[in-house]
Amino acid sequence: MSKRKKVDSKEVGLELGLVLGRYFLKTDDLHYGYWPEDLEVDVVNFPKAQKNYSDFIFSHIPKDVHRILDVGSGSGNFAKRLIENKYLVDCVSPSKYLTNQIREKLGDSANIFPCIYEDVKTERRYDLALFSESFQYINIQAALGKSLELLSENGYLLICDFFRTDVEGKSPLGGGHSLSNFQEILSQFSFEKIENIDITKETAPTIQILDDFLSEVGFPFRDMISRYFQSNYPGFSKLLNWKFKERFEKINRVYFSGSKNIDAFMKYKTYRFFLYRKE
Repeated sequence: MSKRKKVDSKEVGLELGLVLGRYFLKTDDLHYGYWPEDLEVDVVNFPKAQKNYSDFIFSHIPKDVHRILDVGSGSGNFAKRLIENKYLVDCVSPSKYLTNQIREKLGDSANIFPCIYEDVKTERRYDLALFSESFQYINIQAALGKSLELLSENGYLLICDFFRTDVEGKSPLGGGHSLSNFQEILSQFSFEKIENIDITKETAPTIQILDDFLSEVGFPFRDMISRYFQSNYPGFSKLLNWKFKERFEKINRVYFSGSKNIDAFMKYKTYRFFLYRKE
């Protein structure tokens, strides 16, 4: 009897994020927002903040770029915009669910590599390898080495993502490579730095949106489900709480403790826009 394959939690998270974004926010984007000082931090402005983020990246694409490899293309929104602006675009999408979303959105206008970045095989060479909140999921050395392989002569590497700072203490926020480790490894590869822009202040308010969502939707929903099971299925409720006690405690600690906030993000994370040229 074959062993049942476990559901990938990251895959579920991406699908859930896209569904919630579409329903509550009317957006297909799966990235942070960019919040200038004149944009009120409110959930109704989240689509605008996400567009600001895309605008920011778009405005920093070098003028001599024509062919782009979009690594970790999300639902394909940014790739679609690139194509509409006459760029030649290929996408890397290891998520089966998101790959289907991209194919539905882009049709035959882009080639899609349905695999992890390290496994991409093509004779094409690209003017720009673009990582928008996808670099954190890839081994640093593997990502840089593969980029050198796939970039054309004098091609560019663009990374827009958050990194871990080296401050003391345990961060309540997961994800991201260590910035100092990234810079140390990068020094071993033939890339020339063109730009390094710190946009932590402009992206951090996105965490407030998440915190507000958990407070106004997550907390009540959790408590409602808990009361329902305790009232209607007390025996089953006790069994669940005993069986999954540690998991429930972890969920409450990670998502419902209030520790995921702007102050924590500003302390433990740094959100950077990096642009490098292959030497």
